[in-house]
Amino acid sequence: MTTPFQRARSEEQRAVRRQAILDTAAAMLTEMPVSQVSLNELSRRVGLAKSNVLRYFESREAVLLELLDTELREWLGRLDGTLATAVDASGGPYERGDQVAGALADTLAARPVLCDLVSAQAAVLERNVSPQIAAEYKRAVLTDATALTRLIRTHVPELNEHDAMRCAAATLLSAGAIWTHAQPSAAMLAAYEADPTLATMRLDFTSTLRELLEVLLTGLLTRALRR
Repeated sequence: MTTPFQRARSEEQRAVRRQAILDTAAAMLTEMPVSQVSLNELSRRVGLAKSNVLRYFESREAVLLELLDTELREWLGRLDGTLATAVDASGGPYERGDQVAGALADTLAARPVLCDLVSAQAAVLERNVSPQIAAEYKRAVLTDATALTRLIRTHVPELNEHDAMRCAAATLLSAGAIWTHAQPSAAMLAAYEADPTLATMRLDFTSTLRELLEVLLTGLLTRALRR
């Protein structure tokens, strides 16, 4: 049952209520995939009528886009230290490239909520928001991509900024695409079990993403070193 709505009287109160909505949605994503997070259930759990939730976020997708940016920033905040440990600065460029690829894949695999949100970004989350929200989100993503570019170049300085940015963008795009295919439906799982020859088509998220990024970084480095 929802509680009687009381309008937030200050910006601080509005911020508290927005954060409560975001925290509730984040908790839901630990229990269910993005596709199952409904505005009705979010409203019920946060204790507000749906119309009142919409006073703070224009849509379910706007809530999830903000969560996606939060997840990206948290991942990037931890990635710096992970890369510092995972990459041997004395190694050659290809060795360091493989180590960066492995760290990117491993850290993304450890954040299933982020991967699920990234996989839904273009096809779902960007489809029911206003131009204002879309622009705000894209500015945030550009900031995040720039931060990832900087981290990649820190450990693979042979890449120029353009190529490192391409690697950063490909990392997120590939993670979203692979995540979708690495989460087979019950029917697909049953098919794999019934016919083991089909099991070779089942993707492991971490190894698939790591191998793809290794190939990408090897190609970018090869071209960079020929210049």
